[in-house]
Amino acid sequence: MDQHIPGLHHVTAICGSPMANVSFYRDVLGQHLIKKTVNFDDPGTYHLYYGDAAGNPGTILTFFPFVNAGPGRAGPGMASAFAYGLGKAQFADAVARLGALSEKTDMLETRFGARVLSLRDPDGATLELVESDRPADGHGFHSVTLWQRDPDRTARLLTDVFGYVAQGEERSGPVTRLRLRAPGEARGNVIDLVRHDQPALGRSGAGTIHHVAFRATTQEAQLAWKDRLGSAGHPTTDVIDRQYFNAIYFREPGGVLFEIATDPPGFAVDEPADALGKRLMLPPQYEPMRARIEAALPPLTACRWRVWDQGPAQGRGSCWRMGGEEPLTTFWA
Repeated sequence: MDQHIPGLHHVTAICGSPMANVSFYRDVLGQHLIKKTVNFDDPGTYHLYYGDAAGNPGTILTFFPFVNAGPGRAGPGMASAFAYGLGKAQFADAVARLGALSEKTDMLETRFGARVLSLRDPDGATLELVESDRPADGHGFHSVTLWQRDPDRTARLLTDVFGYVAQGEERSGPVTRLRLRAPGEARGNVIDLVRHDQPALGRSGAGTIHHVAFRATTQEAQLAWKDRLGSAGHPTTDVIDRQYFNAIYFREPGGVLFEIATDPPGFAVDEPADALGKRLMLPPQYEPMRARIEAALPPLTACRWRVWDQGPAQGRGSCWRMGGEEPLTTFWA
């Protein structure tokens, strides 16, 4: 079995408008929309998957778009940010290109010797771009950040069970950040644990992360992780077939929902590898209901993303129907 967790498999978040979500992540950030399917528990809701062109583990970002979802807010016991890794030239290009969409002056900072560009998506979720000395194409994760009241218990799980290694600690204002890294060079092998001095309360909703999924390279490795976690006092769910991977879930000591997902079978199991994300794919149990489901889902109409009403610290953005005069969705960029 795997002697340590290689890194992230995927991150799943909640959003509002699916149209604004696709416009931002595909058209602005350049991620590939590699799967359009539905929520297993609510087939009237999309489940959208982004990643590299092949849908490789460590690149996958997924969203549950609940059109009427209220705004959420990250807080203790929640994952509060995810980050992509970019090579130096790509990072410089991203700073210039995204800077043209917003006049924020406080987006760029340095952490653990690397420059970090912090952004907000259409629903207010924090995403980050991290400059890397390693080859990085912008599709693979660099890290996720977990907001903890007491990081020690989560750190022990990550080091003693998952095999992560502590890399050091930094403090910036009221925030203390502990960095842990999984051995090897897999995408998304960094976890940051942060503690804030000021009290805060989180709220699930649009713009928050639902769960963080780690990789198991095979089904056998996942079952071994299930046994290891149970022996360490962290019982998991039974194995659940998610069509593109198998999953087990548990709450880590700080409250974040963790998943361990298998690399196989992958996203080409139900459509050609060179046509990922081109059509709505349904789990077999929902295929007889296709006409009804397609009628209930909002169209993913093409729209263009732009910022308007810019100010010194924020740019207000909107998702516009191509050729239309009124914005379909307005958000803070």
